[in-house]
Amino acid sequence: MSVIEAKGIVTRFGSRTIHDGVNLHINENEIYAILGESGSGKSVLMKEMIMLLEPAEGEMHVLGLNLQDISAKTAQELRKKWGVLFQFGALFSSLTIAENIELQLKEYTNISKKMRDKLIYSKLDLVGLDAYVGELYPSELSGGMIKRAALARALAMEPKLLFLDEPTSGLDPIGARNFDQLIVNLRDLLGITVVMITHDLESIFSIVDRMAILADKHVVAEGRLENVLQSQHPFVEAFFKNEYTRERFKDKIKNV
Repeated sequence: MSVIEAKGIVTRFGSRTIHDGVNLHINENEIYAILGESGSGKSVLMKEMIMLLEPAEGEMHVLGLNLQDISAKTAQELRKKWGVLFQFGALFSSLTIAENIELQLKEYTNISKKMRDKLIYSKLDLVGLDAYVGELYPSELSGGMIKRAALARALAMEPKLLFLDEPTSGLDPIGARNFDQLIVNLRDLLGITVVMITHDLESIFSIVDRMAILADKHVVAEGRLENVLQSQHPFVEAFFKNEYTRERFKDKIKNV
């Protein structure tokens, strides 16, 4: 079952065309990656999925709704069904971590302060952070802790969709692999669908179920890794079939 579907998406900024007929579909409960070289419009496409930008042409369907044909009220309700982890966390620096997580709960629910506190600390625990972290400010956290705190905030409203922009960037190798495992665990535990922009080969080869490759203003390959590796597009060749990747992941691409 598709939970997100892009149909003929065209994106323009002035005279510059970023996407020229992008098509893809994302299935329920999978970890789906969007890949592409710098400037290919990966983040722009994700912003269109979460209604921060609107395409010039085409249709973007999310959870069965056409984003180009819904009311403001419906759009607001839909936003509650996804969480977003931006590349550098985007935590509010003047708020504690607990206050960052609580913000959506205060704005969009009528639950009591006591219940909000329970939810805040349950989310911190869910992403592997101790309760005391809730009283700290973003400036007091390491890069890995910021990622996890921002992820806790993204999960505050118990979303059906989780969007991640370069979730392992800036993390050391061990921290990155731990974060990968956290994403898998959350997907399995919560039954959510994860959409992530990444360049991290370890993530791509270990946790991603399906992916789309953006290049030349289109999706030039989509599907499972073995399907994408069949593509002879120059970006796919350069990204997946260089000497380093072939040697590092030889067991997975030995027949390609």
